[in-house]
Amino acid sequence: MTVATVNVNGIRAAYRRGMAPWLADTDPDLLLMQEVRATDEVLRDHLGGDWQIAHSEPVHEGSKGRAGVAVASRRPIKAERAEVGPERFAGCGRWVEADVVLDDGSVLTAVSTYVFTGEFETPPRQEEKYAFLDAITARLTTLRADGRHVLICGDLNVAHREVDLKAWKANRKKSGFLPEERAWLDRLFEAGWVDLGRRFGGEGPGPYSWWSWRGKAFDNDAGWRIDYQIASPELAAAARSCVIHRAPTYAERWSDHAPVVATYGL
Repeated sequence: MTVATVNVNGIRAAYRRGMAPWLADTDPDLLLMQEVRATDEVLRDHLGGDWQIAHSEPVHEGSKGRAGVAVASRRPIKAERAEVGPERFAGCGRWVEADVVLDDGSVLTAVSTYVFTGEFETPPRQEEKYAFLDAITARLTTLRADGRHVLICGDLNVAHREVDLKAWKANRKKSGFLPEERAWLDRLFEAGWVDLGRRFGGEGPGPYSWWSWRGKAFDNDAGWRIDYQIASPELAAAARSCVIHRAPTYAERWSDHAPVVATYGL
């Protein structure tokens, strides 16, 4: 089974820039997307084919046009849920779960999430991010409790270690690399969840998954690894590979993020 996750930075813009050939070539069984920025109808029109889709659109005025997450599956989706827990995050378009039926009849709960960026200089925005991260921890604990396979994918807007961003010294007091954010990932991994990108990507530095559109960030590989596939222990044992599909050139990029693609022996 092949699983791809990517922040598309707007599905319409991604298709204009060349997402379709990448999708056809990669041919994933599951495609998890963040920052869809479109209605359900527009998303389905762009993907086409026989995908089953779980899609959470933002309903708040301040979130429209900036968020939206989806799980598209070639395999049956048994159920879907769009809430991470606390009422404050209802309708934010940053969390969607899909219970995907595997070939042996078991269920994999695949989660696509787009974590708030946060802002160190604006405490309320940073606290919103911390609250969302705490909600993720609680929800993942609940999902894992019955022994099912669980996979959380997405743009977490947190680089875990110094090897996960090029300019780590300059970003020590920036949201995305704050000690409290990194400690959240520490706790997640200490609880048994597995960062497949790092497991298969070596000790680093890199590989990175996001580069600014501006300047020479992409050409100089001055990026961040903030896009993840994080698996429950039993699912991680079935993982065979996990790679970042970095575009060959700046001109061939169809998002400011690169897809993270993993294969599983399921």
